[in-house]
Amino acid sequence: MNLPIGLGIPEGPPPTLAPRRKTRQLMVGGVGVGSDHPITVQSMTTTKTHDINATLQQIAQLATAGCDIVRVACPKTVDAEALPAIAAKSPIPVIADIHFQPKYIFAAIDAGCAAVRVNPGNIKEFDGRVKEVAKAAGDAGIPIRIGVNGGSLDKRLLEKYGKATPEALVESAIYEAGLFEEHGYGDIAISVKHSDPVLMVEAYRQLAAKTDYPLHLGVTEAGPKFMGTIKSSVAFGALLAEGIGDTIRVSLSADPVEEIKVGDQILQSLNLRPRKLEIVSCPSCGRAQVDVYKLAEEVTAGLDGMEFPLRVAVMGCVVNGPGEARDADLGVASGNGKGQIFVKGEVVETVPESKIVETLIAHANRIAEEEGLEQVAGAKAEVKVTR
Repeated sequence: MNLPIGLGIPEGPPPTLAPRRKTRQLMVGGVGVGSDHPITVQSMTTTKTHDINATLQQIAQLATAGCDIVRVACPKTVDAEALPAIAAKSPIPVIADIHFQPKYIFAAIDAGCAAVRVNPGNIKEFDGRVKEVAKAAGDAGIPIRIGVNGGSLDKRLLEKYGKATPEALVESAIYEAGLFEEHGYGDIAISVKHSDPVLMVEAYRQLAAKTDYPLHLGVTEAGPKFMGTIKSSVAFGALLAEGIGDTIRVSLSADPVEEIKVGDQILQSLNLRPRKLEIVSCPSCGRAQVDVYKLAEEVTAGLDGMEFPLRVAVMGCVVNGPGEARDADLGVASGNGKGQIFVKGEVVETVPESKIVETLIAHANRIAEEEGLEQVAGAKAEVKVTR
């Protein structure tokens, strides 16, 4: 007997691969960072920061996509001058990204930014300004992220280790954090990014074992969308599966909204963020009697934006199709020009292939209504569901 599958997240907390590593807690604006808070997804604007309207528009797009915290570059005086307006009007906390000139750190703090990211390896005379930075950040009540990168490691450590090894990255981060601690400032997050996922993972493992700072995960210069997604997914998956990581950025040579989509999906896949829409679809093979690629894309587009957990199976043959569709909240097993529609484990109707997508959307609407939610999709499959 096939029992109906209940909609949504199972009772109790979803299983994870490991408990979170315990860290100190920080507040970046109104967003908590650390082991007592959900893992956050970050991105960085690609606009010129001094173009205030363009920057705020991109921040709004990122926030709509699910970005929790956004970083903006501040390489010039005109960028620093734009920070007060951006920090005041942004819908999510803004972190100022500072390189080369320590004066912009103080400008960012005065501007009301929620945090500042500094790269000690390329800020002129940074170590000698730590006391001033610590006081300014402490007085303002904002955290600092010490961001060490493999491509811009302090020259002293490059001379010592010969290259950006995990040990060099960790030593740099701990040394700089120690300077702040000497001045009574400990609201620190750390990142030790590298473009090689293997070296990056090892650096974070070593750092996690030696400190209780919240860690921002990133594979720097990860690459174009496909390659960068793979590198980041592999590295983040390895660390998050061990409980390491409190905030993440998927660095892609692509629209930053894509970074949010990938980061969100990584966390959902590991049950570290509530799952929303999940499409289960077969890879297709010689048994398929329907264009699975096209069908899966159309169903995904039709249900795009769904904000409640729904597992939808889109299957193209009779071998695994009925079983997968039956184990989903909503599904279709296709073949011979038609599709069997399953809802919560039961076959509810059989429709022509041309009607599969609209039928699935209609059933998704009905499920949403039964759950007391707004409609999932209209005639044009515009999905605007919220809890």
